[in-house]
Amino acid sequence: MSGVHKYPTISFRISPRERDEIEAKIIASGMTKKDYFVRSCIYNRVCVVGKKELIYKLVEELKNMQINISDVVSQFEQQEILLSDEGLEQMRNDCLDILKAILWMLDGAKYLWQGTENTKEKSPDSGNC
Repeated sequence: MSGVHKYPTISFRISPRERDEIEAKIIASGMTKKDYFVRSCIYNRVCVVGKKELIYKLVEELKNMQINISDVVSQFEQQEILLSDEGLEQMRNDCLDILKAILWMLDGAKYLWQGTENTKEKSPDSGNC
């Protein structure tokens, strides 16, 4: 069936210069554009610059996870599971996704707490990222 896709599309606008740089990296990688973008988005290192709004958003996500997990635990304890197998799998995937994203961001910010006096990593503003 033409024009019907199983998965959603992600798109964004970039400058001509950014496009040239990306195209060069895609060619050098030997991957398809799709694979390059997916791997870049999932595995690329990100330097975190803390913002109050980001922390509040993460706290909200964690509160939602706590509520959902608490509900499932209660259902398991009462042996009255109201959540379907698909619902449980979706909740598992949602929790796993946000936890992976948090770990990814913490990895980008680990320069804040790791290292010794001589080997301490530089902050993102110093050109280290």
